[in-house]
Amino acid sequence: MLRGPLLQRSRVLPEPLLRRIIEGTRLRALGSRGRYAPSPTGRLHLGNLRTALLSWLITRLQGGVWLLRIDDLDTPRNRPGAEQAILEDLDWLGLRWDQPLIRQSERRGLYSTVLSWLRRDGHLYACRCSRRLLADVSAPHGAAPIYPGVCRELRLGWGLEQGRLPSWRLRQAAGRITWQEQLAAPADLDAVAEVGDVVLRRADGYIAYHLATVVDEIALGISDVVRGNDLWSATAPQVALMGVLNSAPPRYWHLPLLRDAQGHRLSKRDGSQGLAALQEQGFDAAAVVGELAAQLQLVPSGSRLSAAELLQHCCLHDVQRHLAVKA
Repeated sequence: MLRGPLLQRSRVLPEPLLRRIIEGTRLRALGSRGRYAPSPTGRLHLGNLRTALLSWLITRLQGGVWLLRIDDLDTPRNRPGAEQAILEDLDWLGLRWDQPLIRQSERRGLYSTVLSWLRRDGHLYACRCSRRLLADVSAPHGAAPIYPGVCRELRLGWGLEQGRLPSWRLRQAAGRITWQEQLAAPADLDAVAEVGDVVLRRADGYIAYHLATVVDEIALGISDVVRGNDLWSATAPQVALMGVLNSAPPRYWHLPLLRDAQGHRLSKRDGSQGLAALQEQGFDAAAVVGELAAQLQLVPSGSRLSAAELLQHCCLHDVQRHLAVKA
């Protein structure tokens, strides 16, 4: 939800985009629609799988439609075979999606349409800040730095200069950004001071995460976004962009992260444990589902049950209560 000047728009959205928004709104009105959106950058670790299980469970408990979207736009990071491994792991756990698989790489035309409109309507500006400059000026802000607006008023060119293209940033308007949280801390942020101007198209030409995610949540009619609480800070710029596109944000369920024995968050990059290792140890799907659910006190420790049986065992209120304690 947005308050203040963030709601103001100077021109009507282009017809193809407007149709997508209307269709997404219609789909959301039909009932709950959830999604799981992994990147094919490696095998899913147990934290990824727990998020997938909870996304599926929360959607199913609301009688909703569960979608699987592969976030594969960042092609240099994609790994051969990773997408197929993701599909096999989810299927093995009994987490089956309801509609054809969605790949962001097949939706670039839609993202480009949105980018073109945002640029024409004055919501974007070119930024030629180097990574080194941003690292220097953003260091005091810690893990979630706010862009200091170096290029905001410079009116730089959009084309190649010295062999480099600029990144495209969202020109954040003054106001407050809020959204509906089901688990994590309530959100009420100053758009300029606490969120800032995020990149929507990178300098290497790739569509940025925030833009693709927002367009898909809107166009696919997603009502509930279930993801790790490490993405809580990413929600504000996404909600701001939804306001620019005249769309309401979904409900957000930001989950506690699964950590290893030393308290470190799991990572694909570090090769954190996934299903393959457990399968080699003799675990079957019922044991894995039981373990993941028991970690969140949804079932007693040592339980063995399928995803479908977990669905019958739980109610949405209890799931929310147990997850909120740990969030």
